[in-house]
Amino acid sequence: MTPDKIKFGTDGWRAIIAKDYTVYNVARVTKALADWLNGRGDNPKVVVGHDCRFGGEMFTQTVADVLCANGVKVIMAKGFISTPMLSFGVLKLAADQGVVITASHNPPSYNGYKLKGAHGGPSSPAHIAEVEALIPEDVTIPGKSLDELEKAGMLEYVELENMYVEYLQEKFDFDALNKSPFKMAYDAMYGAGQNVIRRLLPNATLLHCDHNPGFHGQAPEPIDKNLKELAETMASTPELKIGLATDGDADRIGLYDEDGNFVDAHHILLILTHYLHKYKNMTGKVAIAFSVTDRVKRMCEAYGLPVEVTAIGFKYISEIMTKEDVLVGGEESGGIAVKGHIPERDGIYDGLMIYEFMTQTGKTLKELCEEVYEVVGAFVYDRHDLTLPNEQKVAIIEKAQADGYTQFGKYTFSRTEKIDGVKYHLDNGGWVMLRASGTEPLLRVYAEGNSKEETADILADVKATIL
Repeated sequence: MTPDKIKFGTDGWRAIIAKDYTVYNVARVTKALADWLNGRGDNPKVVVGHDCRFGGEMFTQTVADVLCANGVKVIMAKGFISTPMLSFGVLKLAADQGVVITASHNPPSYNGYKLKGAHGGPSSPAHIAEVEALIPEDVTIPGKSLDELEKAGMLEYVELENMYVEYLQEKFDFDALNKSPFKMAYDAMYGAGQNVIRRLLPNATLLHCDHNPGFHGQAPEPIDKNLKELAETMASTPELKIGLATDGDADRIGLYDEDGNFVDAHHILLILTHYLHKYKNMTGKVAIAFSVTDRVKRMCEAYGLPVEVTAIGFKYISEIMTKEDVLVGGEESGGIAVKGHIPERDGIYDGLMIYEFMTQTGKTLKELCEEVYEVVGAFVYDRHDLTLPNEQKVAIIEKAQADGYTQFGKYTFSRTEKIDGVKYHLDNGGWVMLRASGTEPLLRVYAEGNSKEETADILADVKATIL
């Protein structure tokens, strides 16, 4: 039987464990990576690690086994690590490549395989395509133990979490943050960032900061519907003024204000751009994915900053960051990078930067959002993920691409964009977007309105139209 073709999506290859995500298929991808590296130079070196998911150690050992057998030196993290820790390690250790075994925010039945470039961020789309094209149908797994690989001098260990924590201590004033009048709650969602805040902010209130490979049955995606305990904790604890959440591999961020209201990635992008430019006098391009609010463009126009819109997938933003001066780059899904850090999404770094902004200005997160509204106007965003039969999902997207929708209930539009999915600019000033997920069997419906009630109504009319 011919093995299934392995395809990398918006951020790596992801599949259901024991169905398509198997030791054998991980070995196939790794053989392709080894062949690609060996075709580019002598004595390649790769940093390898895994997050908290089921099977992480086993799959990581397979990666090391196949790489070492093909002459590639492996530097392996001890224990679970976040994706930003691995990307930072690739840059710090001057490695040629990084591999992190993670399915990020996907449900616990998934695992995945992310490729990280020597620049300390996602491998470029071109490099990922080259590796994907080399994936063989058959592969031999040598079966060497990690001890054997270490004795042979092909494997060495590194404490990536310690390196990352020491780096953060250089970047932020933790004496000031630990004395901040604004106390933090942190929800790790059982993910790989769980030790960092515990180590750096010992007074923080911690939620789900223990090792649970099944994530208690919850997909570790930092969006409002998945974070009800954090929302309730914020709303019921007066001294807590910022609630930070990160996803399974800690590269995505979600926030809550002091009232337990969710602060989404659109607002976070605006706050970070506002802070870095208006308060820190920094400049540079702002690079955003297609699904991000146009309010970012409005802020950039007000501040005289260039802006570029990319297809969905942080690898496109990271590639721009390696070539140009980028102030902030980010996605609707909570993956955001900032100038002065690696060209990689990092939920903990972003959260600390906003915590620093609050502490230095004496303003709450709610007050910072109000500052942003003074520049771009108030807005409310939401997204509904619809699990649909593949035929129905494809039919909806094909109809959208063919301009088959002329309005959504009472909501009319006069302009569409088709960079990645279809975005409808509504005549009321809001927008709607339809896009199929690149890593899960979902149709994503995005909407922005001028109030919570209007945004909910837009989503209801869109679903009534397309379903």
